[in-house]
Amino acid sequence: MGSGAVSSLTSCVNATFFGKRKLVSNMLVGDLAITKLQIFGSAYLGPLSHYFHILLDKIFKGKKDTKTVAKKVLLEQLTISPWNNLMFMIYYGLVIEGRPWIHTKSKIKKEYPTVIYASWTFRPVVGWINHQYVPLQFRVIVQGIFACFWGIFLNLRAKSLGPAKP
Repeated sequence: MGSGAVSSLTSCVNATFFGKRKLVSNMLVGDLAITKLQIFGSAYLGPLSHYFHILLDKIFKGKKDTKTVAKKVLLEQLTISPWNNLMFMIYYGLVIEGRPWIHTKSKIKKEYPTVIYASWTFRPVVGWINHQYVPLQFRVIVQGIFACFWGIFLNLRAKSLGPAKP
């Protein structure tokens, strides 16, 4: 639930600073996008992150020594992090912007390397702090707070420059 709340905060921040709001069928389009991002965060990102952290602790038996934390961060950065970034970009293009797959795919081909590079310069530090110092039950929430800032970056990278599909 904490991840969903943080995802909602990220969505609200993005809608406030970067979103265009217009009335469609008595609902603001920006509000609809916020709702869709909240669903993505609370139905997909939050639970996946929660169980991934539990799995890492089981694999590494709850150890927090430097070598183990490095392995956790490396595993996270080579598996779930690229996957989540890809899923977000797909979801944003298809669901948030309503773009056809061909346009979403083209946007991903163009932006995904930049997203991954940025992720690998920012997220390992967050992962290290999270795995080294944060108790398991709070890791998803701490990760979500940092994800708020990461979400702003991803929204800027995923957002298309052209007008949205009607």
